[in-house]
Amino acid sequence: MRSQAAILHDVGGPWSVEEFELDPPRAGEVLVEMAAAGLCHSDDHILKGDMSAPNDVMRSLGLPTMFPTIGGHEGSGVVREVGEGVTEFAPGDHVVMSFVAVCGQCRWCATGMEYICDEGATVLTPGMPTDGTFRHRTADGTPLGHLAKVGAFSKHTVVSTNSLVKIEPHLPLAPSALLSCAIPTGFGSVANRSGMRPGDTVVVIGVGGIGTGALQGARIGGAAQIIAVDPVEFKQKSALRFGATHSVATAAEALDLVRDLTYGVMADAVVVSPSLIAPDDVRDAVQLTRKGGTCVLTGMTSQLTRSVNIDLQDFILMNKSLAGTVFGSCNPRADIARLARLFTSGQLQLDEMITKRYRLDEINHAYDDLRNGQIVRGIIDFGLS
Repeated sequence: MRSQAAILHDVGGPWSVEEFELDPPRAGEVLVEMAAAGLCHSDDHILKGDMSAPNDVMRSLGLPTMFPTIGGHEGSGVVREVGEGVTEFAPGDHVVMSFVAVCGQCRWCATGMEYICDEGATVLTPGMPTDGTFRHRTADGTPLGHLAKVGAFSKHTVVSTNSLVKIEPHLPLAPSALLSCAIPTGFGSVANRSGMRPGDTVVVIGVGGIGTGALQGARIGGAAQIIAVDPVEFKQKSALRFGATHSVATAAEALDLVRDLTYGVMADAVVVSPSLIAPDDVRDAVQLTRKGGTCVLTGMTSQLTRSVNIDLQDFILMNKSLAGTVFGSCNPRADIARLARLFTSGQLQLDEMITKRYRLDEINHAYDDLRNGQIVRGIIDFGLS
């Protein structure tokens, strides 16, 4: 069949919205008609080269090239066709994508750590995870990757069953797209990785889509004081709607504020989720963390960043923890359903996070808005005409 997608042909972009050819799903695969796709900074990091390299560089190293590729890793849609042997999904099922594939068989899945599944670790390598071949092709027949094995910036896509989670049919599909990445990554950073307890003080640095998920994780988890840090005034104000009790522009302001609020103890948990983590961000976040507290690095960093700046003696002697996380250390097959129940009960705000909806052909404008700090979470709404 023929469909339409936003494609990156190499580092630097822009996104090219064009038609492509899509083969039917094979064994272990599903054809999905997309309803909505979230606009995440990670896709922009692929465009800018923070998480990718130009084709000529990859070829010179003898490594597989990433481009051309369909973007998008956060999305929701409806199953339209299933491949041979697929029994867990059927046409008409409502699904959300999981950019962390879950095989259910490897050591990590078997021990309750699906978020670091061995199959999930290959999501930036082009080709289907089922057999390494391609279902997506450009109009001239060139094999076409799909980011995170998902390719959510496409009206239709074929994905492995390991990259899908079925949701209840009554859930609205557009806000449910945020259950793919922004919410589990941010919420889980607090709930699963930080060790936060009711009554704690939590700082969230960077309150875009993922940071706003972290704010809600802290609020729902019973944090007493939640401090949002973001240089964009719009996001500082927005943070107060999602659970922040205070908001400031810089880490320096946060240091003074948290010191006053906690009588010098500092924050029990700090989540670092700016668009791109720099070494000094880690230094500031560790300073904000109390003795015995946990600082969680949730945002992405450039692949060229090899070291961070922290006061090592303070870190050691104050018994602090510095933790990384992917997908908020959530297990997609269990935690997406839990988060959906929080949404249904009214505790988790998803609709309110969607600042603006865009047509697929507006994707370059949408990413300009994201880079300029004008949206908390934007989505590509495939229902818009």
